Amino acid sequence: MCRNIKTLFNFDPPASENEIRAASVQFVRKLSGFNVPSKANEEAFQLAIQEVTEVAHKLLNTLVTNAPSKNREVEITRARAKAVKRFGAQN
Repeated sequence: MCRNIKTLFNFDPPASENEIRAASVQFVRKLSGFNVPSKANEEAFQLAIQEVTEVAHKLLNTLVTNAPSKNREVEITRARAKAVKRFGAQN
């Protein structure tokens, strides 16, 4: 799928409204092929983002797991280390 969409489930603290909406925007952009829709498609684009956000909230609120919650800071550190390994150190 899209590399910009990050896992939002099972984090402490839980995903924020902004994180869920950002993932929804990326998902709709990927599906539509539009980064920014034309005026003719703006309403459909915004409606899709709203509906995907609502469904994502519902999904995240109903999923269950026995796994311990992931720590955001630890995951960020891991992602940065992985990026350095893959792309090299940034200046």
